[in-house]
Amino acid sequence: MAQGIPETVMMNTALIKELADVAKDAALLQGVLMRIQETPNSSELVTYAPFTLFPTPVPKAVFVQSLSVQTHYNTLVDKISQDTDFLQEALASTIAVDDFTARLFRIHQQILKEGRSQHIVLGLNRSDYMLDQREDETSSLKQIEINTFAASFGGLSSRMPDVHRNILKVAGRLEESQRILDNNPADGLARAVAKAWELYGRERAAVMFLVEESQRNIFDQRYIETELWKRDIPTIRRRFDDVCKTGSLSQDKRLFVDGQEVAVVYYRNGYMPQNYISEQTWDARLLMERSLAVKCPDISTHLAGTKKVQQVLARPGVLERFFPNQPQVVEQIRATFAGLYTLDMGPEGDKTVAMALAAPDRFVLKPQREGGGNNIYGSEICQVLEGVKESTERMAYILMDKIHPTPVQNYLLRRDAALKISSCLSELGVFGAYVRKGSDMVMNECVGHLLRTKSSEHSDGGVAAGVAVLDNPLLI
Repeated sequence: MAQGIPETVMMNTALIKELADVAKDAALLQGVLMRIQETPNSSELVTYAPFTLFPTPVPKAVFVQSLSVQTHYNTLVDKISQDTDFLQEALASTIAVDDFTARLFRIHQQILKEGRSQHIVLGLNRSDYMLDQREDETSSLKQIEINTFAASFGGLSSRMPDVHRNILKVAGRLEESQRILDNNPADGLARAVAKAWELYGRERAAVMFLVEESQRNIFDQRYIETELWKRDIPTIRRRFDDVCKTGSLSQDKRLFVDGQEVAVVYYRNGYMPQNYISEQTWDARLLMERSLAVKCPDISTHLAGTKKVQQVLARPGVLERFFPNQPQVVEQIRATFAGLYTLDMGPEGDKTVAMALAAPDRFVLKPQREGGGNNIYGSEICQVLEGVKESTERMAYILMDKIHPTPVQNYLLRRDAALKISSCLSELGVFGAYVRKGSDMVMNECVGHLLRTKSSEHSDGGVAAGVAVLDNPLLI
């Protein structure tokens, strides 16, 4: 690979075995950790989070492009969340057929009817991209999605640069080790949370991490918690069940859980239908949304991150609604869009169905779901669309052009997995953090990056889903 790790290193079996041992220890020393699958709620036994043996080459120009557009994406998400007419229009077809999005939308409507209790807005998002290889062999940056809810791996990715630097030095690749960038999303994400907490203005109130029942990825969150404790900001970890049992609002709508006032609700759970196991869970979400606590994300920002909104934004003239008289910003954002197509009822949606059925390998079919492992590819697209093409059920999906990154050779280090060379594809994530108070944007930053890599035999899925592994960009 050009300016990457030479083949003489990649194919040296004895060296690779030695480097793999060094790498695992380096990851443990740096705290790139996960709990094991067998005991996901105990830290008695932990292992390294899966990662690549070598960093992956990424062209410097597209990397810089991904960072420079992030503050515009932060602004865009925030503006969408405040545009009630746009959200209503964009999601009308989806909420007619997708019960989960419809439930979220009903909470959004109830909050609007009652009036928002809190005018401090905290956004922690991650915009994910792949590099589309063109016929002239140049790469272009194409957005896969923007995550406005529980964007993970800001903590562990902050520890990865030193792991790869160490491996490269042991491999005798000093020059490459110096091309690994510093990266600390945990610090930037925590700074935004701290700013929101400070604006809330009650020093005994806590930041509440709303967490899942199963917490294998706890260390990723602990890094952000640690950054908050360094600033003397109290944090608590609670599940939906805890909010159901002990959550309450005071007369002035302050949120209390277990008798503790909550300044910020940082949702690390609640983005999938299966997170809402009962009506009480939905009641708990509404309780938190109605409260004076700062929500990350609030319900309208949650809706702004849906796939349907992403598809609508790609239509001609829509970005201009949010950036009037700012053609350069529009151009910067639009340059990252892949082709996105509606499946709404009517001639435009019919055309999309016909296009997908004629050439399914050119596309990805996406439902309104987060968390990895939900997308549909290849012949399965035909199976799904043949079943729903005449019904409104098709409106629960969008169609997107398939992105074609260039595979790269690497070794994926996983507990209990054989050490073998794999053909790999990578996805670049860029973290954004912003805080708005009323109409005043008090913080808007790009706070770091995340590279995830997976074997090219897997179409879909992230690190937490057990498919992708952590990585670092090696700029070329």
